[in-house]
Amino acid sequence: MPELPEVETIKRGLERLTLNKRIARVHVLCEKSWRGYDAERVIGQTITKFDRRGKALLICLSNGLWMMVHLRMTGQMIYAGAEKFAAGHPDGNFTAEMPSKHTRIYFDFDDGTHLYFNDQRKFGFIKLLDELGLQEDEFLRKLAPEPWDMSKDEFWARLQKHQKSPLKAVLLDQHVIAGVGNIYADEACFVAKIYPGARVSEVSRETADALLDGICAVMQASIDSGGSTMKDYVRADGTKGSYLEKFAQVFRRDGDKCRVCGSKILKTRVAGRGTHYCPECQG
Repeated sequence: MPELPEVETIKRGLERLTLNKRIARVHVLCEKSWRGYDAERVIGQTITKFDRRGKALLICLSNGLWMMVHLRMTGQMIYAGAEKFAAGHPDGNFTAEMPSKHTRIYFDFDDGTHLYFNDQRKFGFIKLLDELGLQEDEFLRKLAPEPWDMSKDEFWARLQKHQKSPLKAVLLDQHVIAGVGNIYADEACFVAKIYPGARVSEVSRETADALLDGICAVMQASIDSGGSTMKDYVRADGTKGSYLEKFAQVFRRDGDKCRVCGSKILKTRVAGRGTHYCPECQG
């Protein structure tokens, strides 16, 4: 699933490539994938602004409406022009001829370029909202602050409401802290030197502070490196995201040696998710 750094990378790439472009046509190939106001209301509108909230991409149009894009498990955004930009769930659709069998919605710009929303499992969507609808949208309204917008006192207070839960389960809860996914939960726990399966009641205030710092640090490193996607991820300039290759300490490194202590990285399951950790550094 694309996580916050990947969605931020999508935002930055599309902003550079599509800002101020005018939508000439919209093609809704799967009714389930379009929500909110009728799709025809985007025709003739210009993209004026990009934003992001958690893992949701927000695109503002010249008529004041917003397209909220949620990629969910298998969503992708693919721009086809003089440059190609492809991001989201990594698979061969990034290099397939568009529209592909997984294209659910696509937009034609009046300069002859195109933007495709692909979604293999049809869990993702594009929702057209006005400003009030955006403010009242249930998904967005329930999101907690993002790591950079949360003080250590607030993070600590939010953790205390889930003392019996495994730490990783709480970090993945978007109502506790927005944008943290599987990769960055594992990486942040490594930075804070705590086992992801520990109960929240076992987390000291000092460790919680280190954990919030770690979340911000690993997610910012991923954004700076272009996202963490492992396979066919392509940035706006045609290069691939490199976070896992360059910076990941534990995620997808089970069986490898810890770069800090030399112990073997282990993999287990916590909160139903594959979880990577160093038994020595996080013991």
